Amino acid sequence: MTAPTDGRPPTEVRRALSPLERWYWIADQVSPLNVIGRVQVRGHLPEPLLRAALDRLRRRHPLLRVAIAAEPDGRSPRFVPSDRPIPLRLVTADAPVAPGDAVPPGDGSPPPWVQRVDEHELVDRVDWRTGPLCRAVVITHPSATGLADDETHDLLLTMPHCVADGTTVLALLRQWIDLAERVRVGATDGTDSAVDTESGEPGEVGEPALPGSEAMFPRRFRGLVGTLRLRWLLAQDLFRVRRHRPARVVPSRFVPFTERRTRLIARTLAPDQVEALVAACRRERTTVHGALAAAMVLAVAAEAGSPAPGHVTIGSPITFRDALEPAVPERAVGTYVATVPTFVAYGPDRSLWDLARAISDDLATRRRVGSHFAMVDLVTLSCPKSVAAAGRFIEMMERTGPVNLCLSNIGRHDFPDRVGPWRLSGAQFVAGLSVVGYFVSTANTSHGQLSWNFTYVPDALSADRATALVAASVDAVSAAIDGHTNVVGGQTERSPR
Repeated sequence: MTAPTDGRPPTEVRRALSPLERWYWIADQVSPLNVIGRVQVRGHLPEPLLRAALDRLRRRHPLLRVAIAAEPDGRSPRFVPSDRPIPLRLVTADAPVAPGDAVPPGDGSPPPWVQRVDEHELVDRVDWRTGPLCRAVVITHPSATGLADDETHDLLLTMPHCVADGTTVLALLRQWIDLAERVRVGATDGTDSAVDTESGEPGEVGEPALPGSEAMFPRRFRGLVGTLRLRWLLAQDLFRVRRHRPARVVPSRFVPFTERRTRLIARTLAPDQVEALVAACRRERTTVHGALAAAMVLAVAAEAGSPAPGHVTIGSPITFRDALEPAVPERAVGTYVATVPTFVAYGPDRSLWDLARAISDDLATRRRVGSHFAMVDLVTLSCPKSVAAAGRFIEMMERTGPVNLCLSNIGRHDFPDRVGPWRLSGAQFVAGLSVVGYFVSTANTSHGQLSWNFTYVPDALSADRATALVAASVDAVSAAIDGHTNVVGGQTERSPR
């Protein structure tokens, strides 16, 4: 990292990837590992405005101005400056859409943004060699009234997981729109009058260039004593795996790691359905995350066809931005999540709410003791140095890792309903599968709706099998909400594949 001479924090990243960043970078080279944020914007949104705001966004964040360089053998990856702008692709949809985003086109095909994510954003890698580590797509739907103010746009930001999590892409989407409004009104406040560190011209005040998350661990997990604490937590999980021998999602056929890709099935819970779910969770003394995760566990256990009691492992990414020292704000770019396993005991006498409480209680305990930092430490301890050396680590994660079945839920993410002249809706994120994931979902509640996006590996899970698992998960939640027998109603988005 390059520090200014006047004592301000550095605003340019020049450092080696941390072990966690390196693992996600290696995994992406084996099978694409992107994180995508999406929001719908209603109103006139011309290309020059979008481009200017995107350029300001790039100037603001150091990790939007880098590429990754490595030695010829793929070792020693490091962030290096990139002067390339964030690519912006404009796509015109064939037909207008109604306000909101949950109703598919009349022909039953998924909405254009779901198709775009399914066919390109989850499949095409961001070019880490040239940078920047971000790309943008705007899908514009023509106005049904012929008025520019009635245009609708789907804004997508795609980033590799080595520099982004779900919070990152949603925060950047909001900043992009906020900056577009400032450009529109010609804002010249104190922020805009600052000096751009690249050009010396007036520009955005840059965010500081942060070290890897491992360098900001809480004090109790630093040094020899801290390392021993983390290794003890890892040993406990290894013991649980050997004791419970939990069931996992078993592929219909083994797909070589380098051939694995991600496919998307999107679901949405409307505001009244979300309210009913939240009320039910409060009544049952659990969390929405617990209920959604329990539904997925029940779906996988039922598919396995074994009525006998047993265990299923489900992974839950835990964000640790607030726990770092210093704490990392939501607006910062980076990956600040670690997935911990919950070994869920199931059986014919256990309801969804029983499982939900067990999952919620386990996650609360794991968060308190620091199991998520132990998982980062596992990567530090075991992460391969390059793709060529990654085989044994990937095989180990395939057998016992926590992302085989996984729910990444960032909960309620506040996203404004309006910025300037624009009306906003449907903010959500989608994450590609890690190379060792088979059936994974992401969830967040924004604009009153809960977006529940499922991803799977085609061929390892057929489209019919994945669709059945999604339906069983949704049906389990539906059955658990008193008086709500159809959670998704007619508000369904699904990739046909």
